[in-house]
Amino acid sequence: MKNIFYFLVVISFSKAIAQSDLNQTKNNNPIFKGWYADPEAIIFDKTYWVYPTFSAPYEKQVFFDAFSSKDLVHWTKHEKILDSSAVKWAKKAIWAPSIIKHKNKYFLFFGANDIQNDNEVGGIGVAVASKPEGPYKDYLGKPLVDKFYNGAQPIDQFVFKDKDGQCYLIYGGWRHCNIAKLKPDYTGFIPFEDQTVFKEITPENYVEGPFMFIKNNKYYFMWSEGGWIGPDYCVAYAIADSPMGPFKRIGKILEQDPKIAVGAGHHSIIKIPNSEKYYIVYHRRPLTETHANSRETCMEELHFDENGFIKPVTITNEGVKAQFIK
Repeated sequence: MKNIFYFLVVISFSKAIAQSDLNQTKNNNPIFKGWYADPEAIIFDKTYWVYPTFSAPYEKQVFFDAFSSKDLVHWTKHEKILDSSAVKWAKKAIWAPSIIKHKNKYFLFFGANDIQNDNEVGGIGVAVASKPEGPYKDYLGKPLVDKFYNGAQPIDQFVFKDKDGQCYLIYGGWRHCNIAKLKPDYTGFIPFEDQTVFKEITPENYVEGPFMFIKNNKYYFMWSEGGWIGPDYCVAYAIADSPMGPFKRIGKILEQDPKIAVGAGHHSIIKIPNSEKYYIVYHRRPLTETHANSRETCMEELHFDENGFIKPVTITNEGVKAQFIK
């Protein structure tokens, strides 16, 4: 009888575990708890990382948390990898982190202070650490970009690494987007052949949140449209043969679903190494929330048609299934 009882207990426990795993994989959006926005997803050493904005009023939005995962489903929180106290010139509103690894160092680019003109202190900064989870410290002691060039507010920075290893800073709010060639040590910029530093590559309807990736030698440029506090926030894209464009808008690929969530936008893309699997990581506002900063980070698989165009993304509560990096 004891053996039968033990067997039944084991079976019952196994079913409970299986059901628990099923529940975990059934609703994976948001991918982690808390109000987080503007997520940049990246892979370091077979580990997924997401660096989001801590979504709060500007006076409280003064630090970054990061999240890591081995399978896209179970996430570990790394608290306060950068605090504005480590950046003397950053007083409020640090957001939209973008990260790149270079010579065993991790360089975290961020916007700070939400400057409204060239006379205010703030803009795009750089922090550095020896581990992806930090802690990060101010790299330059001043902003990397602290002025409005071509009408672009210095926010929403993205670091793009081209096929030849050259890195570019792509950034901009207020409906203007610039690209600039970064120095190898990220301390400044290398002028283009015509001696200009910041070139405008703004596509039609661009508002903010630029992102770029390469697929089949084509440059996919993506951005957010609409107002971030409204339901019309969305993601659109263009394709070109160069990171300089010209980028002609193709159309929207991510937007709200009134049955699921609103305000879907400001995203990033990750590609699973040695595969053709792509994922889009973005933020959205739950239907139960009305506050502008009640944003959560979610993920969906990204698909392409036979011509290389991005298929519209269906936002879900299910999210994505476990995906390990081989």
